[in-house]
Amino acid sequence: MRLYIDPGTGSMLFSLVIGLISVIWFGARKLYVKLKYLTPGKTTADANKKDIVIYGEDKRYWTSFKGILDEFERRKIQVSYLAGSEDDPLLKENYEYVQTEVIGLGNKAYARLNFLNARVVLATTPGLDVYQWKRSKDAEFYIHMTHSIGGGTAYKMFGTQFFDAVLLCSDVFTPLHRELEEKRGSAHKDVIAVGQTYMDYLLERRERIRPEQHDTTTVLVAPSWGATSLLNRFGEKLLDALIAEDFDVTLRPHPQSFTAEPELIRSLQSKYPESKRFHWSREPDNFNILSNSDILISDFSGVICDYAFIFERPVLYSGGLPDTAKQDEAWLDEPYWGTVVLPRVGRELKVEDLPAVGAIVREMVSSDAYQASIRAIRDVYWQNRGKASGAVVEYIMGKVKELTSDKST
Repeated sequence: MRLYIDPGTGSMLFSLVIGLISVIWFGARKLYVKLKYLTPGKTTADANKKDIVIYGEDKRYWTSFKGILDEFERRKIQVSYLAGSEDDPLLKENYEYVQTEVIGLGNKAYARLNFLNARVVLATTPGLDVYQWKRSKDAEFYIHMTHSIGGGTAYKMFGTQFFDAVLLCSDVFTPLHRELEEKRGSAHKDVIAVGQTYMDYLLERRERIRPEQHDTTTVLVAPSWGATSLLNRFGEKLLDALIAEDFDVTLRPHPQSFTAEPELIRSLQSKYPESKRFHWSREPDNFNILSNSDILISDFSGVICDYAFIFERPVLYSGGLPDTAKQDEAWLDEPYWGTVVLPRVGRELKVEDLPAVGAIVREMVSSDAYQASIRAIRDVYWQNRGKASGAVVEYIMGKVKELTSDKST
């Protein structure tokens, strides 16, 4: 008689076995360190504790951390950078004071993270103490840093709940976190507006390049995903209307669409193959297509702020809002913050506008009216522009000093 294990169960068992092996390995290594450093008057944790650990979950977020690591290096301050991706660009930097280590993904990474020995841990990854990522008993202070223009309340439920501090791009979002704490009856955490390191990187990069010159109006369609996203609401009708015009059109679906909406993507790929005037984009780095586009058509995607705030060009947005039922947003009385920002950076595209979308695009591209509005709302939602990395390092060093002083008294 043969035993059969279905693929789903097999995958789960494999992950469980790998997780157990990782836990045993790191547990054994921790015991070794304890025996090695166990001396009178000095605890194991103190003997092997790092002041600062930064966790880069995926190579996609390297731009959020580069300025911070560069600033630590400039100040000659030792810091440990734990990378989830083996091809994280930051691993190639010639740092002297920044120590890098690849800890992998999934259970392998969690087994390492859950045994950290550090005073301060910084990450852009939400969900601490909610799923597999647990607080280490030897890590003293956890900081979450947002990696986009937003308040950190659009994560899945309790995304920032168990961090000790949240670093935001603007203090306009601080009341949202205080509201969450009040409604949940949780203690106040540090909520600090430092700016946005990722956006600072884009701004610096924009200042170094010159956009390509082109005679044809270039339209970038870059939506989010889900039932209320641009492609699900308008899809083929929008693309047909754009292709009928003399535009150069690039479609860049959200990466999650290829996983969560494969039938939609296959249908669009079949009907709209690559051509002289229609292009597909899946490059990890979207900077060049943002830079070379005259207008962005999107929905509620975070790319809207990247585009409008960096390049000061208008956005045509579909007006649908994401489902926030499983997010921290669901606890808040404040409406989705995008409803405040979107009208200031562009114009809403309604279904009745689709036949005239060509004329709308031309009018928006030729108008200078949007630039002043974009700059005004940018000043509100993106504070400390160009200086975020220094502010993050200052906050971390102040916290390390505070924790160290507490130990010595």
